[in-house]
Amino acid sequence: MSGMHDIPLAAIAEALARREFSSVEITEALLQRIESTNPALNAFVTIDREGALRAAAAADAARARGATGRLLGVPIAHKDLFCPAGLRTTCGSRMLGDFVPPYDAPVVERLAAAGCVNLGKTNMDEFAMGSSNETSWFGPVRNPWDTARVPGGSSGGSAAAVAARHAPDGPATD
Repeated sequence: MSGMHDIPLAAIAEALARREFSSVEITEALLQRIESTNPALNAFVTIDREGALRAAAAADAARARGATGRLLGVPIAHKDLFCPAGLRTTCGSRMLGDFVPPYDAPVVERLAAAGCVNLGKTNMDEFAMGSSNETSWFGPVRNPWDTARVPGGSSGGSAAAVAARHAPDGPATD
């Protein structure tokens, strides 16, 4: 299905519940979108292709067994300050460049329990200290509507990822 990246979160949830497409299909479509457009935007610092497809397949299997849930199988992206166990979390800093948390942050834990699929980690101002998203060790995030501009805020990677249709939602901070 072409254009799957343009489907908003609520419509994805409804389509998954009606089995119009699978979580694996929407996740793969979004991963392809990320891989093709992220180099110009730098919205993601970590893309978790294998983990996302594994979680999507688990969500599809759970639905096949009769599980329900509003967010079951819905792909999202997390700001790089929220820790998912086993996935690099840098907070946009060189100092944490190799940090892999052994625990989930509460927001990650709750969204995973609801069945969300984590596509990866979005770029941010280092330690969320900035307002333009230009201070990340991994480079500035570009606004998908005008790459000569920044998306703003320390959560600019999440904002850019959602605006660029990399993910239908990107939990972040203010």
